[in-house]
Amino acid sequence: MTSWINHFNQTNYSKKRVHRIMKKLGIHSVIRKKKNKYISVKLETIAQNILQRDFYATEPNQKWVTDITEFKVPGEKKKIYLSAILDLYDRYPVAYVLSSRNDNKLVFKTFDKAIKDNPLSKPIFHSDRGFQYTSTVFQRKLKEQEMKQSMSRVGHCIDNGPIEGFWGIIKSEMYQMYEITDEESLRYAINDYMRFYSEERLQERFHCKTPLEVRTEALSIKTPIEYPISENKRIEKYKEKWTA
Repeated sequence: MTSWINHFNQTNYSKKRVHRIMKKLGIHSVIRKKKNKYISVKLETIAQNILQRDFYATEPNQKWVTDITEFKVPGEKKKIYLSAILDLYDRYPVAYVLSSRNDNKLVFKTFDKAIKDNPLSKPIFHSDRGFQYTSTVFQRKLKEQEMKQSMSRVGHCIDNGPIEGFWGIIKSEMYQMYEITDEESLRYAINDYMRFYSEERLQERFHCKTPLEVRTEALSIKTPIEYPISENKRIEKYKEKWTA
């Protein structure tokens, strides 16, 4: 309003003076304030990054990482969401769930599935700061299971590097192994690839054993075999540049 008056009347009134006059005359702006489309998260719902990029585990169920990724359905304006929990000892997916919705139910169902198969587990549970993981209900689930919650920092996807790498493996290999033409074939491909990854995909780090073989072996002996993580020069250079 001040700009309009001064521009068309060659005046130089201040904003405060114009505002004062507008208040007396009962005149107000009709421009809407921009509404925030995001849901602000209270600081107390954010957990510290306890994991600190230490992705090495000496036994199963010591450290779990989780995340959600999406897949586009060919020929449709639709997506399929995959939620998974990965054990850092053997890189075994202890639980995963597919859904057409990325919501709390997807995360809760994945967590409940993991606990059903591993009822006595109390690992460090690491995720990003997604609304599902910061919710009061989910934090209560962790507390009931006596788990320590850990979260990545904002803008540091490498804080959850193993599962980000896992998504990359799926998306680079799955589309080469299956013919995906619709939602049904996409769901089948994801489910069968998860089976393939766990039961058939040999990994050099585990001395050419599958994640399931490593896990089964570790759970059957008193002192699990240790599988050190080899140094990744690319990751180390990234850490040197961006680690705060």
